[in-house]
Amino acid sequence: MTGTGNRTLRLLSLLQNRRHWAGAELAERLDVSLRTLRRDVDRLRDLGYPVEAQPGVDGGYRLAPGAVLPPLVLDDEEAVALVVGLQAAAQSAIAGTAESSVRALTKVVQVLPPRLRRRADALRTVTEPASWRDGAAAVDPEVLTTVAQACRDTERLAFGYTAADGAPTEREVEPARLVSLGRRWYLVAYDLGRGDWRSFRLDRLTGPRPTGARFAPRRLPAEDAAAFVRAGTGPRATPVAVEALVAAPADRVRARIGRWARVIEERPGHSRVHLETDSLDWPAFALGSLGAEFTVVTPPELRELLGEWAGRFGRAAVGIDSVSAGPGVEGTAMPG
Repeated sequence: MTGTGNRTLRLLSLLQNRRHWAGAELAERLDVSLRTLRRDVDRLRDLGYPVEAQPGVDGGYRLAPGAVLPPLVLDDEEAVALVVGLQAAAQSAIAGTAESSVRALTKVVQVLPPRLRRRADALRTVTEPASWRDGAAAVDPEVLTTVAQACRDTERLAFGYTAADGAPTEREVEPARLVSLGRRWYLVAYDLGRGDWRSFRLDRLTGPRPTGARFAPRRLPAEDAAAFVRAGTGPRATPVAVEALVAAPADRVRARIGRWARVIEERPGHSRVHLETDSLDWPAFALGSLGAEFTVVTPPELRELLGEWAGRFGRAAVGIDSVSAGPGVEGTAMPG
């Protein structure tokens, strides 16, 4: 890269690291004249970066929000943090976030230097994120990235796979799409050994290896990849939308369950929670763990479940032994 290009990237990095820079200070940091600094700023604007100039004694430059997202410059620590964060988000239950996280992760890993990738892998290895997946096994981010790249590059993929009955098999496929459904990841691919389309749960998939062989994409035997997975896994994989109003600030709610839910500030001190799940037990637990009053907007089945839990917890709180007392306890009046 030329000296001008290096300097322009350094200018971009400085503008991203501080909200406002005085022109003279920026020129000193870059070891250039004010005229050269103005030319470099114009060069960034030509590339789509909205750099604002403020005249006067206290004037200077700042990077403003723009209409589109331009390329970003990251240092080593930021790049590692981005990869680890995307790996965690790729395994989240937030609708739409998992898929976009995998796409972003695939782009970043492709250009990440090996030394930074090793640091990200080491950090992920010693970090165990909280998970409310009702027994669903987490997917190795390395598996996610490898499979996503094979789908993108239309490259045949070989891997080990454990069937539902526990039988191990070796597969070679033409990967088509990744699908996040029911808080699980699935690969939709044409199985070369069986001569037909299959969906594979990624938590049962091990050692994915690109073979180097490219292929022409085939037409899916369904409206889309998600529809194909739903048809193969049955109605249990169809997620249920949950919405609730919580009497707590949005920041507090996000700190507790933000990884699994979309939290919107309804009004000061109150928030609205949206999430999708294939089991109502865990949103009941998540909402209950907030330590705040809440109202379930939808679905009514969640309200019914909470009513059952309330009765069970109420009996436990007053010391009624519902296990030994038998079915008759259900109609027993609570002592006042």
